[in-house]
Amino acid sequence: MRYEGRRERLYQWMAGEGIGLVMFEHTEVRQDPSIRWMTGHPGEGLLFLGFDPRGGSHALLVPWDSNLAMIWANADAIIPYTEFERQPLKAVQGAVAYFKTPFGSKIEIPSVTPYPLFLHYVEALLDFDVLCRKGGIQQEVMALRSIKDPEEIQIYRTLAAITNDLIDLLEQDIRSGTLGTEGEVVRFIEMECRKRGCEGTGFETLAAGPERSFGIHPFPAYTTGEFATAGLSILDFGLKYAGYTSDVTLTFVRPPLSRAQEKLLTLTERAYRLALAMVAEGIATKTIAGAVDAFFGNAKKTMPHALGHGIGLEAHESPALRNHADNGWVLQPGMIFTLEPGLYDPVQGGCRLENDILLTGSGVEVLTNARIIRL
Repeated sequence: MRYEGRRERLYQWMAGEGIGLVMFEHTEVRQDPSIRWMTGHPGEGLLFLGFDPRGGSHALLVPWDSNLAMIWANADAIIPYTEFERQPLKAVQGAVAYFKTPFGSKIEIPSVTPYPLFLHYVEALLDFDVLCRKGGIQQEVMALRSIKDPEEIQIYRTLAAITNDLIDLLEQDIRSGTLGTEGEVVRFIEMECRKRGCEGTGFETLAAGPERSFGIHPFPAYTTGEFATAGLSILDFGLKYAGYTSDVTLTFVRPPLSRAQEKLLTLTERAYRLALAMVAEGIATKTIAGAVDAFFGNAKKTMPHALGHGIGLEAHESPALRNHADNGWVLQPGMIFTLEPGLYDPVQGGCRLENDILLTGSGVEVLTNARIIRL
């Protein structure tokens, strides 16, 4: 019932907005994993939600791979994309016919639709009021996705346990010298996570030895170079399980270290503890991020990225944890997000500490066990 329940909340929103039909797109050119959140379908396709004030609201899935959809998807109807020649304009016209959408109804298409394509939608739907806007259905879905339901929370606890298992194995094998290069570390994560039932990694793993750890996101993401030799090495990875992604960062430290490197490590650990202590229901995420920025500023340091971000079906989603004037997010129970303070120096290298945090009605639960590992 979880998918029906999620869609029902959107039907209620559509009723309030006076919208008869909405479209979601997850294709090569415009990707929106919200379709998986609403139906369970893990592949590409289109999803149409039709609202009928007489109580006949339905979900129509138009998958690229209909065989996959028949196994995984929960929808009221499934029509293969090939029946619409894999053209979204023909698919939306087909959805209008399927739902018998009344003339003059509002039809909302994805907010990321390019303007020239939007004009084609308008032309194809002359009898309807076509909406393409910020703050519409996509924003409503992201707000709903930011607060995880009990099933999603259980998935994250399972995912965190797998992630923590790999963190411990990584420390063990790096200490022993079994894993000695960036590439070996990356391949180890990919292979071991799949052994444990993961779909793979949630994003490209970032492994940077001491010569490359100065980059927030090193380029390239990893090489055949040495990892965890003298100095500071950064490993940023996430695992994907049942569609959901973890996101952790470890810093591996091997002496000898300079005073400047020790200062980077100390400040990062203190900033992490400061941020974690501030996490609570009702606090603005901008307040936490601002406190960490001020802490680094007092030490004459600057963190060049946000303090954290929500995680879920995407590695970066709501809520945002950044010190920007336009950030209005407030922490609520059910949110899962990262805290990831970091500092980077072109000479000394960089360090970052990132864990996945769940806020519950009874407090804070640190799901993952990433840490600064001194070798």
